[in-house]
Amino acid sequence: MATNDERSLPSPLVTRLRGAWLALVGRTETPTGASIAPAADRILAQPQALLIEQLIGGLPAAAIVLDREGRVIAFNEAAATITPALRRGEPALIALRMPELVDAIRRATKRHEPQRVEFFERVPLDRWFEAFVTPVPLSTGGGGTVDILLMTFNDLTPLRRVEEMRADFIANASHELRTPLAALLGFIETLQGPAKEDPVARDKFLGIMQGQATRMARLIDDLLSLSRIELNAHLQPSTPVDLAPIVRQVVDGLQMLARDRGVEIKVVLPSDALIVLGDRDELFRALENLVENALKYGAAGKRVDITVAHTQTRAGLPEARVAVRDYGPGIAPEHLPRLTERFYRVDVTDSRSQGGTGLGLALVKHVLNRHGGRLTIESTPGEGATFTMHVPLRAGEGSGES
Repeated sequence: MATNDERSLPSPLVTRLRGAWLALVGRTETPTGASIAPAADRILAQPQALLIEQLIGGLPAAAIVLDREGRVIAFNEAAATITPALRRGEPALIALRMPELVDAIRRATKRHEPQRVEFFERVPLDRWFEAFVTPVPLSTGGGGTVDILLMTFNDLTPLRRVEEMRADFIANASHELRTPLAALLGFIETLQGPAKEDPVARDKFLGIMQGQATRMARLIDDLLSLSRIELNAHLQPSTPVDLAPIVRQVVDGLQMLARDRGVEIKVVLPSDALIVLGDRDELFRALENLVENALKYGAAGKRVDITVAHTQTRAGLPEARVAVRDYGPGIAPEHLPRLTERFYRVDVTDSRSQGGTGLGLALVKHVLNRHGGRLTIESTPGEGATFTMHVPLRAGEGSGES
């Protein structure tokens, strides 16, 4: 019976690739006419190959198995997503084009020791991986063994993204705190020096210092709130909460700001209760942020509409919808996808002058994520913006438009 490598002669391209692979792993071709190892030592029997394929098929991580000559014996679906060019029976060099990985395979083959390596891919997206290359001597059942290489991969991309986000967060938070601190120190030095005996300048500077201190306090408060929400992100609230009283309380609390800005708040509530499973304080804070933003940045429209209604998701599940619409200048389309990022601002100067911390919409997003909901944003420049909270209704609550 012919073995797999006797059924057809390799093409010139495969021959060159095979030679390159053997050179990489520190081996040379067996000369013609020289004694060669038994077939079982060069290639696995079909039942063994099927067993290996079934075993790695059940692994959640990407896994590839190579024979001693660098040909692909088996790989699972996760591995195919990392290296789509993998083909059984072909040299792995065709698909594995990462120099770090090829070098790890060479070392594992030469030293017969497990190797760990990290590598980075830019195409089609930026991704980081760690790979473990482990030599495995496999019994052939006839008293001999055949050497194979087991390669497993872990996707480090989420961890690296978190590290980058943490670094960005610390840098942004430090910058946001440094600015008011520098202002406070400057005014203190002025009050201790040139303006020491000037009551008019003293009152003016003390007012500015109070504003800067308030800004720092609000920033720290938002940071602590965001940290608490993220800490409990995996715990979905289970307390029944009626959204209508929250809306009324938020509107009542912001009436003074609305009068100062000359803005009228109109509220439309359904006749029946909207009961969701949630954390009342978090939902209050999220809605307060949206309405306060509308009053501050959409004040030019002189009107803010808050509409609360029963509705349904695309899957037909009942949800509560709380839409906050302003009639201000609106937001350019290129800014919309990034509005919920921490410290992202459309206009930094305007945001700071309004007392914004750059964390409000990030907090709203995390609150809604914890409640199994979502935030949608719609805006047309010159026509205002609509920020909508979608929160799942408690099981058994009615659905349908109001």
